[in-house]
Amino acid sequence: MKFRFVSTVTAGVVLLGTVAETVAGGRPVECFEPYRTAPVYDTVYENVLVNPGSRRVGYVPPIYGTRKRAVVVSPARESYEIIPAVTRTEYRTVKVSEGGYSWERRWINGRKVLCKIKHKARYEQIAKTVVVQPAYKRRVVIPAEYGYEQEQVLIQPEQQRVIETPPSYETVARQVMVSEGSSGWKRVRIRNHCAN
Repeated sequence: MKFRFVSTVTAGVVLLGTVAETVAGGRPVECFEPYRTAPVYDTVYENVLVNPGSRRVGYVPPIYGTRKRAVVVSPARESYEIIPAVTRTEYRTVKVSEGGYSWERRWINGRKVLCKIKHKARYEQIAKTVVVQPAYKRRVVIPAEYGYEQEQVLIQPEQQRVIETPPSYETVARQVMVSEGSSGWKRVRIRNHCAN
């Protein structure tokens, strides 16, 4: 900028000198005219943050299932039972009476007589129960009874998850000035006036 100012001043001095010579009747040796260049722009692309992103905690509910498990319906137990005796019946002949004599009145041939009667020995069969095997007590074990029931079981507990949303960017184009342009004096040639 300083150089440009110096050039402008120099050109102004030269111009004034030329004008003075022209007015005085001299011949111009060099001629200058003002110039100005337009500023130069360029397109610049840059990433602009559209969304800064976020972070939140999400919950995943627990997962349950069912399973069968054996349960005791009736526990094992023991008891005792009485086994009755085994018996059989045996018979034997027993003399009930020795026999002997007795007196009886009888009618024999129309005559009533007293007779001495001889009796034989008398026997009878007597039944007798004989124990073949006596009664006894026996221990009985009753096994446990099982059944099945369904129960709810936890397969996966509740979980916490951090859900992050990354930031998002967008490419934006913008114009930037590369050069501001310039202005000053440039040398020109004018036929029959400024040939040099």
